[in-house]
Amino acid sequence: MLVTIDVGNTQTTIGLFDDDGVNQTCWRMPTLHTDTSDSLRSRLHGYFAMDGYNFYSVTDAAVASVVPVLTRAWLRCFQRMLNHDPLLVGPGASCGIQLNLRNPSAVGADRIANAVAAVKTYGAPVIVVDFGTATNIDVVDQNGAYRGGTIGPGLILSADALFSRAAKLSSVPIEAPAHALGDSTETALQSGLVIGAAAQAEGLVARIKHELGIEDATVVGTGGLARTVGVATDLFDAIDPDLTLRGIREIWQWQRDHE
Repeated sequence: MLVTIDVGNTQTTIGLFDDDGVNQTCWRMPTLHTDTSDSLRSRLHGYFAMDGYNFYSVTDAAVASVVPVLTRAWLRCFQRMLNHDPLLVGPGASCGIQLNLRNPSAVGADRIANAVAAVKTYGAPVIVVDFGTATNIDVVDQNGAYRGGTIGPGLILSADALFSRAAKLSSVPIEAPAHALGDSTETALQSGLVIGAAAQAEGLVARIKHELGIEDATVVGTGGLARTVGVATDLFDAIDPDLTLRGIREIWQWQRDHE
């Protein structure tokens, strides 16, 4: 079995795939910069035991990480667990997709994985909006080439900044209100945060489609808050929370097939 790891700044997502590439399950845990290879292995073992999977059935692993200190910890974890190196996903690794932009080496591993999985699942052109610590938009054009996208502050990051700096505002549930026009402080905040995130995505996607002439592009929402924002917009053709993990798996498979 294959374990895929997507290490984000706030959350780490773990996927377990069988030998046929079927995603058996996913787990989410907080990203803790103090984690060691031993603590990561212990936590991983706990997730397997909790859901009745055999920890020792894992034969391979692939890691995509935007947190360098944890990249090293996960690599050591799997080196000890598997007695061989896991795949480290990144712009320097062969991934089966052309990176058509100025500095391919600067592209985040999660963004590459999203693009690969989106093309595999939905075809090209395709646009992915990933609602995580940052809100990333990633674009694959009609020729199947990754063209870049946008990076902005994520919904939770924006909310935390607002609540910490505005003395009279307190945290509210992160959910879409019934109307854009808030009739209380709570619904006004929810509108600004959730409907605001939806409107930002709508505007950016519309501009990108126009700039590249890909008005027919499929638009996919992913990330931990994709379903929440999706309630407030008809932008998305699909909501696909496991897109990044599948992309990591696709890159792992690509490398195995092209060794």
